[in-house]
Amino acid sequence: MANQVTATLHISDLVLQASPVVQAVMLLLFLASLYSWYLIARLYLGFRKAQQQDEHFQKIFWSGAELSTLYNNAQLNSKRHGLEDIFYQGFGEFLKLKKRHAPLVQTIEGTERILRVGLSRDQSYMESGLSALASIGSVAPYIGLFGTVWGIMNAFIGLAAVEQVTLATVAPGIAEALVATAIGLFAAIPAVLSFNHFTAKSEAVYSDRALFSEEMVALLQRQSFSTTQDAE
Repeated sequence: MANQVTATLHISDLVLQASPVVQAVMLLLFLASLYSWYLIARLYLGFRKAQQQDEHFQKIFWSGAELSTLYNNAQLNSKRHGLEDIFYQGFGEFLKLKKRHAPLVQTIEGTERILRVGLSRDQSYMESGLSALASIGSVAPYIGLFGTVWGIMNAFIGLAAVEQVTLATVAPGIAEALVATAIGLFAAIPAVLSFNHFTAKSEAVYSDRALFSEEMVALLQRQSFSTTQDAE
């Protein structure tokens, strides 16, 4: 008898014997889990690539290379991202304002504004997928709980037609209902942990890029001031 109950309570059997609503919930949660792992892999690769590209560009930038040369190289790179793209947008605005003979204060303010816009745009591109992870992490347990409640309700409705209730008759229905909650937690926990991890990484990358933008503005300001003094 014990072996029969054990065989009945195998997870694959519980999933196959569950009601259509509970099976639909399980399938939805399984697909959500697959999608969350896809987002986790994409975010991991994206952040790693962004950090490598930023470090590479900063080494070139602070090696003493001419800013005009860096700008021309960035212009030829149609797939530029991160600091290279932020630098390209900021320095391009600086050159435009300087060509119009705008005052130094107006030139610096315009450059800072474009740099902030570039920071926000690149940050939004890099963080795409975080909101979906947050949604999966917050909603999946409740979807699993709904499947569990529905399954337990069906189990008790089925027991109404049974004259003698034993553990063997109660356990399968409750067990198959609890599988939905387990799958919901399986989908939610990695999503929540990854969301927190990548949010912290995003803040760190943004801080580094914002610091670079401030240093770049200070460098342009010094160079413009020196050029003005030499002209006088």
